[in-house]
Amino acid sequence: MFVRIVKLSFHQKHIPTFLEIFEKKKQFIRASKGCTLLELYQDKNNPDIFFTYSYWNKESDLENYRKSALFKDVWAKTKVFFNDKPLAWSVDKKVSLQ
Repeated sequence: MFVRIVKLSFHQKHIPTFLEIFEKKKQFIRASKGCTLLELYQDKNNPDIFFTYSYWNKESDLENYRKSALFKDVWAKTKVFFNDKPLAWSVDKKVSLQ
């Protein structure tokens, strides 16, 4: 399992539309093969910045999602709202305390 973290920065006027798109698509994204968790965070100090956290069983699962019609649709609709280049990291979880 690994974690995918994506930083998205939006023009403020487009945030409601982004949130609407995410709300409509989140269950489909989460249901993608190999996705075991999907979370959306908003920065406390800069509300234009969001982060998605998703957990994937295998890198090939994420790659298959990224090649899917679902991803292409969501990405096409949201990337026009960015005010900065998105950043993404794939990381291995080392420690988790709950």
